[in-house]
Amino acid sequence: MSEGEKTRLIAWANELRAVHGRLRAALKAAQDAVASGAPAEVASRDLLLFCHGFCVALTGHHEGEDRTLFPALSAAHPELHETIRKLMQDHSMIGHLIGGLQSAVSSGATTTAMASHLEGIAAIMESHFRHEERELLDVLDGLVLDADPAEVLGPL
Repeated sequence: MSEGEKTRLIAWANELRAVHGRLRAALKAAQDAVASGAPAEVASRDLLLFCHGFCVALTGHHEGEDRTLFPALSAAHPELHETIRKLMQDHSMIGHLIGGLQSAVSSGATTTAMASHLEGIAAIMESHFRHEERELLDVLDGLVLDADPAEVLGPL
């Protein structure tokens, strides 16, 4: 195996770790906007900016996994069917929570309510990321998938 092939084989695990890190940072920025102590309308305006970027990025990440990564993993590793099913179920739950956050921001909810929405997303997202990393990183180290990382793991 050439060095280029070896590098390509480990790239998917590295890409997943990097995307998760960027999504964690984006969530932190949204949480900081709410926790800033600014009046609700200012915090809401700031959160709208951070939330839009974070929500789009997280949704894009999950859609890419559902569309491209998970089918490739299922084909190469049928024993992961139940794990992938649970991860996709998490994607649906996180999507529902993002919808609630977006509604709260749009309706001018209190900073306490917005913080509560973010806490819920953070808890499920972190649990999901840890489960995904625990179950898939070793498999991703050997995955041969000729695709654009932004298409597979989202726009981050």
